[in-house]
Amino acid sequence: MAAAYWLNSLGCLSLSLICLFTTTLQTTNVLAGETTELSSRATFADPSPTKLPKCDRTFVSRGGTTNGTFHAPELINPGNHSRQCLYTFLAAPGQRVLVQFRTFELRGKPPDGAAVGELPACMHEYMDIYSEMASLETVELVNSAFGGRYCGPIPPRRRVSLHRAVALSFYTDKMYTPPTLFTGNYEFINASDFEVGTPVPNTMCSFVIEANKRRRGLLLSPTYPGIYPKDITCNYMFSGQPGQRIRLEFRDFDLFFGGPHCPFDWVRVYDGPDNTSAVIGTYCGQQRNLVLYSSDERLLVTFFTLPRSASTQNRGFKAIFEFSESFVKLDFISKHDAEHIRGSECDQKILSKKESTGFVYHPNYPFPYIQKVVCRYFIYGMQDSQNLERVRLEFQNFSIPRGFKAKPDTCPDGYLKVYLRGQEATDSYDKHDAELCGEGVSGPPAFPPPLVSDGPRLVMVFSSGELQGRGFKAKYTFETEYRVPGTAAPGGECAFTYRSEAKKRGEFNSPRYPSNYPSRTNCTYTLDATPNEQVTVVFDHFKVRADSWNATAGLYGGATCSEDWVEAWWTGREGSRVPLGRWCGPATPGPLQSPRGAAGLLLALHTDADSVASGFKARYVFEPAKSIFGDCGGNMSGAEWGVVTSPRFPLPYEQPARGAASRVCNWFVTARPGKRLLLNFEHFAVEGHLTERGCPAAVLRLWYESPGPPLELCGEKAPSDRWQYLSSSNSIRLSFIIADKAVGAGGWRAVWTEVTVAEGGECAGGAGGAGGADPGDCAGACLPPAAACSRLQHCAAMPPRRPPHCGSGAAVAGAGWGGAWWLAAAGGATGCAALGAWCRRRRRARPRAPPPPPRPPPRALAARLAAPQDTV
Repeated sequence: MAAAYWLNSLGCLSLSLICLFTTTLQTTNVLAGETTELSSRATFADPSPTKLPKCDRTFVSRGGTTNGTFHAPELINPGNHSRQCLYTFLAAPGQRVLVQFRTFELRGKPPDGAAVGELPACMHEYMDIYSEMASLETVELVNSAFGGRYCGPIPPRRRVSLHRAVALSFYTDKMYTPPTLFTGNYEFINASDFEVGTPVPNTMCSFVIEANKRRRGLLLSPTYPGIYPKDITCNYMFSGQPGQRIRLEFRDFDLFFGGPHCPFDWVRVYDGPDNTSAVIGTYCGQQRNLVLYSSDERLLVTFFTLPRSASTQNRGFKAIFEFSESFVKLDFISKHDAEHIRGSECDQKILSKKESTGFVYHPNYPFPYIQKVVCRYFIYGMQDSQNLERVRLEFQNFSIPRGFKAKPDTCPDGYLKVYLRGQEATDSYDKHDAELCGEGVSGPPAFPPPLVSDGPRLVMVFSSGELQGRGFKAKYTFETEYRVPGTAAPGGECAFTYRSEAKKRGEFNSPRYPSNYPSRTNCTYTLDATPNEQVTVVFDHFKVRADSWNATAGLYGGATCSEDWVEAWWTGREGSRVPLGRWCGPATPGPLQSPRGAAGLLLALHTDADSVASGFKARYVFEPAKSIFGDCGGNMSGAEWGVVTSPRFPLPYEQPARGAASRVCNWFVTARPGKRLLLNFEHFAVEGHLTERGCPAAVLRLWYESPGPPLELCGEKAPSDRWQYLSSSNSIRLSFIIADKAVGAGGWRAVWTEVTVAEGGECAGGAGGAGGADPGDCAGACLPPAAACSRLQHCAAMPPRRPPHCGSGAAVAGAGWGGAWWLAAAGGATGCAALGAWCRRRRRARPRAPPPPPRPPPRALAARLAAPQDTV
């Protein structure tokens, strides 16, 4: 039913309009050159008689600038008949019509969100608008675009005719219509404002704008400031003289916004003569401060709208254009490894080519700069999964006059503002990090100091002002940004130094932590202590890539860590290095401490070309030097065996004293020349796990092979495990370090024994064993003869019970060099023979113990050294 009503209404309207335009054409011919307000009672021939009085009105221009008012007809309609009144505005040739409502109170409430023209919106009283009629033919109104249906209290926006006519069709079936129902103004305006150049044949709104005909002017959308037409394409082709550039400034811009990519209505600007040229930008919605420049003397602007119902109320655009030779020449950009940003007068961007360098200059370099020019410089370093750079800026010439009466530290005229924290991303150009002006010379006072960006971006804004100066020249350098605290190497390499004189405690980390470190990187961390200090390093996070992770307990060296790794050394004051180890995978290094008298510690991170990981985070503390034995420990020599334990064993070891970074115990064990030392752990429980998470809180380091880094031990030894180690020389060193984050564990107990190495599987003198154990069960060592009676577990496979000949006297505790001889002398020659025979029978009679677990494989020389001492 609604559709039928709509068709009936449109049919009545069309018939009325056809009749009206027939009389309008006659009137135009008669009254040419005169503005006339007509009604149905004017000199027109009366149409077919009706029972109701006419309410149509026509406003005709005879040329010249003319304006006037209109209002609603006063209608008395007690029978609620359908009444339709047509208001026609007809401009003279060379003119357009502008219609604007002042008040609008039509009785109706169009539903929110309904497209204009849809039923049942505005059923009993409404106004239809037509402003795009191409000619005055009687059928044109039916064929012209529908400009929308309106009711309610919100007036339609201004309308400007696309050609010469605007029609308003007012419909009502109310009993009474007051003259104040709607009021408005009309004006006949000059159509030449919309003819910006030479019209392109067979187009509605396309023009060629040539500099030799018009150097500057106004560019308007086809019906600005009225609602722009639908289903239209306009091209504005600018053509200047060689050496000229074109400036286009939009003073008003209001298009329908369909999304950031402007899929519906848009203005597109091409940096060239046609639509195959590079695009400067595509714009829609509302734009402010939109100023565009061509790169040369040609520019194309295209305005496009979709065909659709008249549901939008946008007015289009108004712009001014100018051809000029005085705009900045772009060769100062192209000559210096930068790229001009299309659409700007002199903005440029400079992108890193991996730690590259170059120069930036003022416009018109090397000549003095041009006044009243604003140029922006976007200098961007690399930032991706493998790269992170920062920008260093160093001035080599600087002259931007401040003015004679300017206050110090102010730049009232020209300036160079520098942004180091990426403020341009949020358009925060009022939050600059430096504002520079004045005269700089090579000597004091020097040029502005070097500036370094916080991240990968540095932006400069140069405004030349009204005073002319020599400008500036600056060198930019893209440096890899490691995001590592500490004193960086002056050359920009990944090398950082931490000196006790500067800071007693702090942190350092792998590059870009907590993000993944980059590949193909080598970084060093040097911690320099004073002669009366030691430095402690504790790792709080550690994850270094190790694809072939197959670590054996405590051994992480070159054989295991072959992709990425962290290494550490003690450093001597004469430049020597002592390797401490190489770590990778999940095995966190144990706490590190430089020994008394050392220069400090050196750590290095190496990454290859493949995958990466999150790296590490560590902290350091410089503390007064302790004794060579640390907080506990000692020197052991002059005996055949002995026992060494963690502090307070069998009670759990304790954390360091409050405020201390670590607690350290160092033991030095020395055997007689030609002898070796066998160390067997009877009990071991230190927080951590050798292969799953390393030893971040506490570690026991054992130096038993020389040369080479120590063995790291933590975790818990099972009763069936065999933890025994045979030294390669006559000395061993144990260093137990407890970090401040330790929670404590049961500790450890180890037995050390002076031994000889079995030759051919037999001990010296043809004995098949020593101390009651097979040499194969004691890491190939021969124990002292009295060891069997010592009540100690000298090696992992010693018999649990003492031999029968062992008494309970001094022989049990014989620990001096002559203990074995004292035991033999106690029984004379017979006693010695009996002891030897008993030991041989014991070895033949007792069942063989299960074979020991494989000893950690001997380290190759390269693995022991970890790295050449003159390299990192």
